[in-house]
Amino acid sequence: MRIEENKSLRNFNTFNIECKARYFVSVESVADLKQLLASKPSQELFVLGGGSNMLLTDDLDNLVVHLNLKGIEVVEENQTHVLVKAMAGEDWHQFVQYCIENDFGGLENLSLIPGNVGTAPIQNIGAYGVELKDVFQSCQAIELETLEEKVFQKMDCAFEYRNSVFKNKLKGKYIITSVIFKLTKANHKTNIAYGDIQKILADKKIENPSIKDISEAVIAIRQSKLPDPKKLGNSGSFFKNPVLDSEPFQTFRRNFPEAPFYEVSANQFKIPAAWLIENAGFKGKRFGDAGVHKNQALVLVNYGSATGKEIWELALRIQEKVKEMTGIYLEPEVNVF
Repeated sequence: MRIEENKSLRNFNTFNIECKARYFVSVESVADLKQLLASKPSQELFVLGGGSNMLLTDDLDNLVVHLNLKGIEVVEENQTHVLVKAMAGEDWHQFVQYCIENDFGGLENLSLIPGNVGTAPIQNIGAYGVELKDVFQSCQAIELETLEEKVFQKMDCAFEYRNSVFKNKLKGKYIITSVIFKLTKANHKTNIAYGDIQKILADKKIENPSIKDISEAVIAIRQSKLPDPKKLGNSGSFFKNPVLDSEPFQTFRRNFPEAPFYEVSANQFKIPAAWLIENAGFKGKRFGDAGVHKNQALVLVNYGSATGKEIWELALRIQEKVKEMTGIYLEPEVNVF
């Protein structure tokens, strides 16, 4: 392991924010990670994965530990299912494509989501009717205080909408080193409920889509709506879609009868954050080099030299305006540092 000083993190966060790490090290094995953790107090460390769900608003005075753990393997399989283990540093989309190429089903709706495997359970990533928890078997993690390795089963993770125990009770206490997914080998249970997916499949005259067909449809949708972080800095969806209980939802519907919504349960309703942001007048707006994407209001972007503080100030403006107009608080999906 080689520790670098004053390392630029521009290429390590998908917002392409220019900031520096006082110290930086890339870790390529669990053994090296444990050795590093044994030599440094956990409060002096900043663990960095794919940099896809974060906004850096200042230089980091910590030792930034870049998890570069690689490897994919099948650990168990039968006629219907397979357990696939991926190390935390594997690129998420490349891992999804590996599974599709091997006809392992369950991840196809999660194609082209930026980031690495290790951060996926923390956020319980999701898209087009599928969440990570639907295919999650377990993950292995190191406890920072004791350096003991622990296996977390699904019930241990307290998965919720874009949330898990790793974002709350256990935040900053563990580093996930690998994840095991339970995927199908036959009779794939595909999810094509979303209209955009159905439209693409219909246009291609595909009546019985394979998981590859669905993945390609999702990729096409995401590419048409979302900017490529390599070309335009962003972190995907910046805010969560708010979920309202019945009473505040009825009030919202009286005031905004034209607003789209999705029924989560008999007493809970999800409002698209993108609609709220667009309705507040922010879609396509630019403030210096910080802006809201022209095709998807849920995505905040860095047009070149925006600072993390400028993007965060824009997010706060959006929150304030949406709250003022609708009474709804938009909760950030990204982690702000």
